Amino acid sequence: APLARATRRPGADAELGGFGGVFDPRAAGFVDPLLVAANDGVGTKLKLAIDWDRHEGVGVDLVAMCVNDLIVQGAEPLFFLDYFACGRLDPAIAERVVASIAEGCKQAGCALIGGETAEMPGMYADGDYDLAGFAVGAVERAALLTGAAIAPGDVLLGLASSGVHSNGFSLVRRLAADKGWRLDRPAPFDADRLLIDWLMAPTRIYVAALLPLLRAARIKGLAHVTGGGLLENVPRVLPAGCLAAIDADRWDQPRLMAWLQAQGAIEPAEFARTFNAGIGMVAVVAADEADAVAAALTDAGETAVAIGQVEPGERGCIVRGSRGTWSAREGWRASHVG
Repeated sequence: APLARATRRPGADAELGGFGGVFDPRAAGFVDPLLVAANDGVGTKLKLAIDWDRHEGVGVDLVAMCVNDLIVQGAEPLFFLDYFACGRLDPAIAERVVASIAEGCKQAGCALIGGETAEMPGMYADGDYDLAGFAVGAVERAALLTGAAIAPGDVLLGLASSGVHSNGFSLVRRLAADKGWRLDRPAPFDADRLLIDWLMAPTRIYVAALLPLLRAARIKGLAHVTGGGLLENVPRVLPAGCLAAIDADRWDQPRLMAWLQAQGAIEPAEFARTFNAGIGMVAVVAADEADAVAAALTDAGETAVAIGQVEPGERGCIVRGSRGTWSAREGWRASHVG
């Protein structure tokens, strides 16, 4: 309850104990809002958190995976609920996880208004748990971000990721087992930081930096780069007749990403569909706004770089670079909601 209370915001009193949480959009300042909802989990990154006793960041991951999916539709995250399931409840671990969820909610500006804790003996191995999160946001009807205004000539701005985020960990764990990585030792590419710390870095939450630009109508479209990478997520925000052309040489691949690719001898096209390659969010802006928007994002604490442009063509994404060219024009998950 104290952790939830610390996330209080206009529209929610953040008091727990009832059968459901209540939120008042009018108190949050909305006049004619549309509600936008998203749910997600942390995936197999949880196995590393459990095996290495690293529970302090997974709640931020959980919130990030949901609220970053709200902001790409122009919605301000309003409230969040979590689902924590285990075989036998360890209160100390549960509190660390919920504290992390509360931290994610603070970063996103949304209230933690409730959730569910389920003890299910026999369903989970001793010490294991699973997480799911549910976020609801609101956007004024006229400000819903659909991508319909995107046109050839627009610029693609890439916002740096904080690491692997929460996708690709089945492959990460497989590589760790096959290669015998010592996660408790300094990373091979960074003598000052443990490998486990690099892998467990929480997913970046982009809400605070993007909301002012959305309210000022300076962004035409946003793509949250999750499973499927740049190739499959950027096309989801494009209208027909628009192709996202990305130049992979415009940003330096993070050391962790380069190391993962080398360790697994992963083909570039497969790598681009498995990991975020250092870009966690893509903003589509008018060409004459690109420099100013990038500067505003930098002032807000993000690392933003122009990574490409929108070209006329079949809806999809093509990534070119010194390491080759790969694209997704057919078969990308246009109807995928997760």
